[in-house]
Amino acid sequence: MQMRRTGAAFAVAALAVGLAACGGGGSYANVMEKIKGAKEITVGTKWDQPSLGLKKGGGDPEGFDVDIAKYIVKELAGGQDVKVTWKESPSSNREALLQNGTVDMVVATYSITDARKPKVTFGGPYVVVHQDTMVRADVANINKATDLKDKRICQAQGSNSYKRITDPPPDGKLNLPAKLVGASSYSECVQKLSGGNLDAVTTDNLILAGFSSQDPGKYKLLNDPFTDEKYGIGLKKGDKTTCEAVNKAVAKMWQDGTATQLLQKWFGKTGLELPTSAPPAEGCA
Repeated sequence: MQMRRTGAAFAVAALAVGLAACGGGGSYANVMEKIKGAKEITVGTKWDQPSLGLKKGGGDPEGFDVDIAKYIVKELAGGQDVKVTWKESPSSNREALLQNGTVDMVVATYSITDARKPKVTFGGPYVVVHQDTMVRADVANINKATDLKDKRICQAQGSNSYKRITDPPPDGKLNLPAKLVGASSYSECVQKLSGGNLDAVTTDNLILAGFSSQDPGKYKLLNDPFTDEKYGIGLKKGDKTTCEAVNKAVAKMWQDGTATQLLQKWFGKTGLELPTSAPPAEGCA
């Protein structure tokens, strides 16, 4: 009797698992399966970066990264409509949000680095940008990146940009002494720059251009790029199936002109020299 009851219990449990896997709320082996099975996905973006990922009021976030995510998801779904739930993904939380399943994908100025690869599987990159520096428009003694020696620069939580200034290669670039001023995000960095609590904000030029465009004439970019930052699509570690599909979607996005159109849409009036060709894929490790 006990054996029959145990067997029945296992059968019911197995059936429940099978039903859950077929339903909208089930568990899936990878993001591709979820998109096709549940017709939904949760995507992490920034919510405080103008022209990249900015949320206003109760609407969805808007920006270059948001539009990139929409294109990628539609390609992964074979052109079908998919419900996208947007989650704010600050730099400091991106890995954790992927690992604990809060988000399925992160498209949030997420540079592919050797330090992050053990924790995240990256699709892409979908664009290569360059680290630059932004100062107040009336500043005359900072004209190139090396002028940041002994200056106050922002250390945004979860971002590695400050290390490009302060650390030697291979992780850093310039190996300059600088005074680090902490902030929770780049929007807070810009607030501190505006208030005179910083001498400069140094990070990816698309991020800086987005903030600068919000207050024309208040800031200036040095236009002295000194790194290559490869923006990737973050996926849970090991999701090679989705990563390979993402890479195909990125290649198509450049081939059909969408990537160029989106760069022009969001940054065409900033004066930046924008990328014109697809960056080579990193491979899905």
